[in-house]
Amino acid sequence: MANARALDKRRKAVRNIRKITRTMELIATARFKKAMDRASAASAYTRQITQLVSDLANSGLEVTHPLLEYREEVKQAKLLTLTANRGLCGGYNGSVLRLARKHWTKLTSEVESVGLEVSGKRGITGFRHTGIEIDASFTHFDDQPTFAEVEVIASRYLEDYKHGRLDRLDVAYTMFVSSSKQVAVVETLLPLGALAIDSDPAADADNNQSAGESMYEFLPSAESILEEVVPASFKVKLFKCFLDAAVSEQIARMVAMKSATENADDMIHDLSSQYNRARQSQITGEIMEIIGGVEALEA
Repeated sequence: MANARALDKRRKAVRNIRKITRTMELIATARFKKAMDRASAASAYTRQITQLVSDLANSGLEVTHPLLEYREEVKQAKLLTLTANRGLCGGYNGSVLRLARKHWTKLTSEVESVGLEVSGKRGITGFRHTGIEIDASFTHFDDQPTFAEVEVIASRYLEDYKHGRLDRLDVAYTMFVSSSKQVAVVETLLPLGALAIDSDPAADADNNQSAGESMYEFLPSAESILEEVVPASFKVKLFKCFLDAAVSEQIARMVAMKSATENADDMIHDLSSQYNRARQSQITGEIMEIIGGVEALEA
């Protein structure tokens, strides 16, 4: 049986680790709530602006925009992968990286020129470990990415797409579905194509009845409005990807730290039982030695 002093030392070490994991769990919980509020607000805005673009497309007017048109031949593509700057979040980073590597292999076999951009230190390390060259990396996005920070990247993508330097943009990230479900996905954001909105039977019925009729009056023109709305919808969609990745990271870290805390509790309980048995055995041995010594003196 292990020495009682060694067991007590191990128990104290596990208790110290438990304090850390419990604190990290509480911090992740607080950050998760803030991140989820921002993601929910962005979801509502994304639905509204998508609804607007859909209404413009179904207004019966012949309006077009370069971001909505598919290019028959894709010569230059780019993959943006969103990961975390820190670990201790379960399989969050691993699931995104596995999906991104698989998609990267597929893209390189189909497209002539493919670029890779990565957000997050874990993703940067993961791709460099496999020998894949990274064109651009970002480490300044944390659990609260701002729209201004994302807009800088989004504007660059839009300019590259308009001038023919980019034909396709894919984003690999963890989509936030609910607090109990997050899925690693790859979405194509450019070209935007036909912007779809959430299916609503009542809305579909209204659209069928008013097909070909415009429910808006455009000033100065539908084209000028589309010129503003379509780029904005892309920026919002990309921003939503960053927000989903942030809230998914905090959920993964919260779950991982909760599991670590519970495992520490189990280890402390087991070590305490072993310590009590070892201490009891040690005391029993000391008593037997005393009794043996007394008997030897009396003999």
